Amino acid sequence: MDKLNRILALDIGDKRIGAAFSDPFGIFVSKSELILRENDKKALEAIEKLCVEYNVQKIVVGVPYNMDGSFGFQAKKNVEFIAPLKEKYEIIYHDERLTSFQAEEALKLQKVKYTKNKGLVDMKSACIILEDYLGEQ
Repeated sequence: MDKLNRILALDIGDKRIGAAFSDPFGIFVSKSELILRENDKKALEAIEKLCVEYNVQKIVVGVPYNMDGSFGFQAKKNVEFIAPLKEKYEIIYHDERLTSFQAEEALKLQKVKYTKNKGLVDMKSACIILEDYLGEQ
């Protein structure tokens, strides 16, 4: 396990959660995983397990704002879902509008067939969220 802290980015969906990890120095995306969201308790336990394994101190949560910049229904659901982890980790909300579209376009360019494996889109979306966040730092 690395002594340095990694940053975790999450693309939270109702069925799946894409997770992307920074390198130990917080410079680039080094790894991504998929968490199946059977229920919130199990999903949060899976996220916490990954946080411990990768020495995560900061979680960047993708929040799908409405196109006018307001907080929509799904944004509120994502904030409520991650709330139990606020005591243990620094939580940062990051605008994730259009990341699924960007992820699909990137996968098309890579000639990756994702239509029957939506988890690939979720993982790529988490990577995009993390890249955006790291680029702002």
